[in-house]
Amino acid sequence: MSGKGAGAPRTVIVVGAGIVGLSTAWFLQKYGVGVTVVERDTVASGSSWGNAGWISPGLAIPLNEPGVLGNGLKALFDPRAPLSVPPTTDTGLLHFLASFALNSGQRTWERALRGNVPLSSACLDAFEELAEGGVSAKVESSPITALFTSRKHAARLLMELDTARDAGLPLTYSALEGEAARAGVPLASKQVRAGVRIDGQRYVNPGVYTHALADSVRERGGSVVEEFRVTKVEAARDGGFRLHSAHGETETGDAVVVATGAWLGRQSRPWGVNVPLRAGRGYSFMVPTERIVPGPVYLPEVRVACTPHGEGLRVAGTMEFRAIDAPFRAERVRAITESAAPYLDGVDLNKRTDEWVGSRPVTSDGLPLIGRTDVPGLYVAGGHGMWGLTHGPVTGRLLARTVATGAPSPALRPFDPTR
Repeated sequence: MSGKGAGAPRTVIVVGAGIVGLSTAWFLQKYGVGVTVVERDTVASGSSWGNAGWISPGLAIPLNEPGVLGNGLKALFDPRAPLSVPPTTDTGLLHFLASFALNSGQRTWERALRGNVPLSSACLDAFEELAEGGVSAKVESSPITALFTSRKHAARLLMELDTARDAGLPLTYSALEGEAARAGVPLASKQVRAGVRIDGQRYVNPGVYTHALADSVRERGGSVVEEFRVTKVEAARDGGFRLHSAHGETETGDAVVVATGAWLGRQSRPWGVNVPLRAGRGYSFMVPTERIVPGPVYLPEVRVACTPHGEGLRVAGTMEFRAIDAPFRAERVRAITESAAPYLDGVDLNKRTDEWVGSRPVTSDGLPLIGRTDVPGLYVAGGHGMWGLTHGPVTGRLLARTVATGAPSPALRPFDPTR
């Protein structure tokens, strides 16, 4: 890999030790840049911990798809709906929802779909580069099988996949009749009438993987500082930046990358980032299974993802628009349990452990925020919604090139944070 360009930073502080921030730090090291990663809590303590763990370019479809607004209105009256939009007087959330609605037409959704294609097309290659570079966590190869109680809904997913393939995403998938769908997923119930198998996907234990990535950053000479809650970012007297923590600590660097997930929506407006971003909270839990689950299972009709981990199954779902630090709501876990139960047989959804909630950063236009801000030397990376794990490493690779060489990749144009 080519070295740093003229005037390139020698040291970079990355704020956020999730998959996006750590990937950016790791790829910056390939350019010979010294990196320090600071994290307000601990490594993988945010949405990088309890998500479904899918590396699924075939399903990385922007959330602002046509019809989502109607589902959101239903969510106001149905507490079990997978999209949860509570009544609110929060003007920031109302502004986000209005902007999201404006971006939920066919044309704007297809624009977001095309914009995300370069990330989805290169994401598996970025994971392979991390593995070749020493990130030791296991990555499992497997198709993802979507199950449906309605053939009509299966046809709708096939149409979305057709659109994604036409937009340039390399995809291989096939429709399954009820019996074939149940045969491929031993836990599928008799209520399953159709399925869609998306080939060439991957999955990981996300917490284990993110910790392995942090370990690799350290082994290659980087520093990862936990419990460093940034309270101030200021220009240093001798150039670059100085970051102050709530405990009075400081870190300095020539440039800063802010990859703080859903917190980015509260932090980035002074830097010229005006795209609305809110926390889309997701919930997950583990349950035991009677039979081996050969790979991830998707339940699109209720927006639930199931992933084998060890001898159990991680069940994840819900897109809940509430404050990042709002308390855990047990009723959302019950809603996931009730909605998933008709599809599964041989799973005791009442024997739940490791119940978790995390906040995913969702932009109102379906495109993440990756690149330079209005403050020279300060960059942001976030807003991937449900696909932060899938797109995290390739985001880090592309942004590291921009920071280290001063030559942004054309693939990042749709994600300009100041758009």
